[in-house]
Amino acid sequence: MYLNPDDISSVLVLAPHTDDGEFGCGGTIAKCVRLGIRVDYVAFSAAEESVPAGFPKDVLRHEVIDATSKLRLKPEHVRVLSYPVRKFPSYRQDILENMIELKRTLDPAMVMCPSRFDIHQDHRVIADEAVRAFKDRTILGYEMPWNNLSITTSCFSVLAEQDIDTKIEAVGCYMSQSFREYINPEFIRGLARVRGAQIGVHYAEVFEIVRVVFE
Repeated sequence: MYLNPDDISSVLVLAPHTDDGEFGCGGTIAKCVRLGIRVDYVAFSAAEESVPAGFPKDVLRHEVIDATSKLRLKPEHVRVLSYPVRKFPSYRQDILENMIELKRTLDPAMVMCPSRFDIHQDHRVIADEAVRAFKDRTILGYEMPWNNLSITTSCFSVLAEQDIDTKIEAVGCYMSQSFREYINPEFIRGLARVRGAQIGVHYAEVFEIVRVVFE
């Protein structure tokens, strides 16, 4: 499945934590913005409880603004909520109600959220509740290989060199997460090359198709 800009009027990216959207589908966000598609980005936690020593507790709230600005998202299209990291299962109903309100106010044509193969408890809640809230919309589950024991590679987003460069630039804004192996530009570019090779292009991101709605 290829993402055709003529078929997509708007995209809502659901990130369990600040940085998940950029890691999971930052190249496709950059592509959508480049093609004139409206993109809204909502992170459900700034993970204050797990910020590394030496950084202010609200550092991720600042880093996500810098990162999404690299993706050319306007500040009014970026929101960060305040759910406690690793405790989303206790807030399922509240999270669902947030999503229902996002659906009402933003009316996205497509939703991107973590894959249902993601084993992180917060990511699984976002994936599960997204299906409930947006069951009448196209839903794509983005790949986070360090959390996916497996993933159905049923949708590929073909990326230009500039899209990968933009993703790397955005991810690089997360200085507080620089200790993580997967923040490495070589890893990001290499994964995109692997996914691109699977469909005969240079770069791509992969998604699980949760639901496709054609109008």
